Amino acid sequence: MNQPDRTLKDYLLVLLKGLCMGAADVVPGVSGGTIAFITGIYDEWLTSLKRCTPAVLLMLKREGIAKTWRYINGNFLVALFGGILISLKTFAAIVLMAMDAYPILVWAFFSGLVAASIYHLAREQRGWGLTEVFGLLLGIAFILAISFMAPAQLPGHGWILFLGGFVAICAMILPGISGSFILLLVGLYPVFLQAIHNLEIVKLLWFGAGCITGLIVFSRFLLWLLKSYHNQTLSVLVGFLVGSLYVTWPWKHALLTTTDSHGRTVVLQQENINPFNYAAVTGTEPTLGLAVLWAFIGVALVLGVEVVAGWIKRRSQGA
Repeated sequence: MNQPDRTLKDYLLVLLKGLCMGAADVVPGVSGGTIAFITGIYDEWLTSLKRCTPAVLLMLKREGIAKTWRYINGNFLVALFGGILISLKTFAAIVLMAMDAYPILVWAFFSGLVAASIYHLAREQRGWGLTEVFGLLLGIAFILAISFMAPAQLPGHGWILFLGGFVAICAMILPGISGSFILLLVGLYPVFLQAIHNLEIVKLLWFGAGCITGLIVFSRFLLWLLKSYHNQTLSVLVGFLVGSLYVTWPWKHALLTTTDSHGRTVVLQQENINPFNYAAVTGTEPTLGLAVLWAFIGVALVLGVEVVAGWIKRRSQGA
């Protein structure tokens, strides 16, 4: 992979995509990997991560900083992860507030994003044979199995945080699986939020080390799968997205909750309900019309990004 020639505006766009990925990863049930797929940076992201290995240190000594930095696509990674980190600290708070105030509309918007990305990915598929259909069903079943799992509770020891970071970041890479949702399942979501709130550096370092290890190891494995078993892997990823529509269903009823370090209620387990029964079960209006509108906005956003990206590509080729 040769690093694309980008202008400052291009890197600002990458930063914006990172902001969206970070905001998505904070929300249990939504994957930053899905956003990467939607915005067309997934392959470049994985390929860049694949090159960040210990061997780069030898290249740094032999070839110098400039060549090594270009080899790992450093500008792209800094812009993308800069956006993710900024979002985790700032924009994600807006998303969480919106979820507290307008949960149905936010989940409807996410459902629109996922539905459109399913269409986008399915078009990339080169054919649907028996193995592809099996992969699709496997992906759906896997996401549904995770969503039905009862949450566990693990202690916040360093090595457990390392494993939590490893698994969570692998989930972030995969479209349709939310890293924060995985943390919720194993009971580490409140622990992680508490560590951020209190700046517990040791815990954050353990978690960060797990994330970095997961990025380096799992990105290589996923790239190998996409190269060696493209159709089958893509069908599983589509299955992940289809299954995640169950997770992003807007009308939910909380079954089990906890309180995070900021005093906010965090839902650990919930069930989907019919919007026409929503008012009777929860005592809250389902706002069905607005939800449908926001779902269409999510679809339009993805399709609009795709149209704009195609226009930019054609214009650059014409130049």
